[in-house]
Amino acid sequence: MISSVRGLVLSASGSLLVIEVGGIGLAVQTTPAAVLSVRVGHEARLHTALLVRDDELALVGFPTSEELEVFELLRSVSGVGPKSAIGVLAALSPAEVAVAVANDDDGAFRKVSGIGPKTAKLIVVSLAGKVHAPADAAPAIRAHRIDESVVTALIGLGWSERIAAQVVNEVIDDAPEDADVPAVLRLALARLGPGGRS
Repeated sequence: MISSVRGLVLSASGSLLVIEVGGIGLAVQTTPAAVLSVRVGHEARLHTALLVRDDELALVGFPTSEELEVFELLRSVSGVGPKSAIGVLAALSPAEVAVAVANDDDGAFRKVSGIGPKTAKLIVVSLAGKVHAPADAAPAIRAHRIDESVVTALIGLGWSERIAAQVVNEVIDDAPEDADVPAVLRLALARLGPGGRS
């Protein structure tokens, strides 16, 4: 197993780096952001995984061990191959993946090319308890859950999802930091007024 590589960057384009290690140029698949973060002719170090298939060997690498860990977790999900896993990490940081999982937000994964609704939901279910959002992400997780709860409550009271989501987005910024679901719901209802539902 090749767990890391360090050497001179010979080429960097798209999502592929060629790094010279001991006189051998190793092709490493990675994210476009990782490619942009290095310079040809300078040294780079990547945490890597060697993928062994019947017809080829492929090396995948990332600048941080957290990215590699999430990549391996994503690959363990049924229906998620290396290309899709790299796609997720191209779109989301490990912290963002953890927040999406904590929020049960499969929509974050549906935005990735090649990942459909069923696979996105499977990612959220499979990674639950395996990835952990950083401590400073807790307010964002809590706010997301409050948003969803208030939108659901407004829909139950007869407003359309579009109107409910719009109003919640408007009032959430004005709500106190310690506001709970009932408090945000009251603000939303006050903003909506007694006018007709749509």
